[in-house]
Amino acid sequence: MTRIAIIGGHGKVALQLSALLMDEGHSVTSFIRNPDHTADVAATGASPAVLDVENSTTAEIAAALRNHDAVVWSAGAGGGNPQRTYAVDRDAAIRSMDAAVEAGVNRYVMVSYFGAGPDHGVPAGHSFHAYAEAKAAADEYLRGSGLDWTILGPGTLTDGPGNGLIDVNPADPSAGTQTSRANVAIVAAAVLDQPGCIGRTIEFRDGSLPVPAALGLAR
Repeated sequence: MTRIAIIGGHGKVALQLSALLMDEGHSVTSFIRNPDHTADVAATGASPAVLDVENSTTAEIAAALRNHDAVVWSAGAGGGNPQRTYAVDRDAAIRSMDAAVEAGVNRYVMVSYFGAGPDHGVPAGHSFHAYAEAKAAADEYLRGSGLDWTILGPGTLTDGPGNGLIDVNPADPSAGTQTSRANVAIVAAAVLDQPGCIGRTIEFRDGSLPVPAALGLAR
């Protein structure tokens, strides 16, 4: 059994991921900012824990992560406020990486987005610009952190069914990048204990291949 910490535990992806991991026999601690969300997290089988990563120090996050085997970052400011977007999606995310190193939790999975990176192409005046900049900085920091990292880049998120069928690194994203949150949860669960996914940035969308085959994990 693996002990997994999910940061941003009340998000739609995180709630589905918690349930999946619990079904697979893992132990899950799901960190949430709002104590009112405790019951929703507990309903997945995970253990809810209140941790405001935006206002927590690296040492405080490290203390929360100790005795876990892996971290999944699925938190986000939710847009709208550029200052808070940088505070959560960049600064708190980076502190969580430093905290994972300090706590000796080497496996780290980042939920990012399709097209993230310094060349994201989002103009400075666009409402998405702060998020694109924040994610680019956090992803790049993770790559240099020394952690056993995987970065997931799902396309435009939907509430569609999780059929476990995806396309990885599609050559023609102009055909659409819609990705169900349920499939994101399936992919995150699949990569966690796979050494072959360490050091990979995996962009994907809903598609035609079963997750193990699409990720190159099928035997």
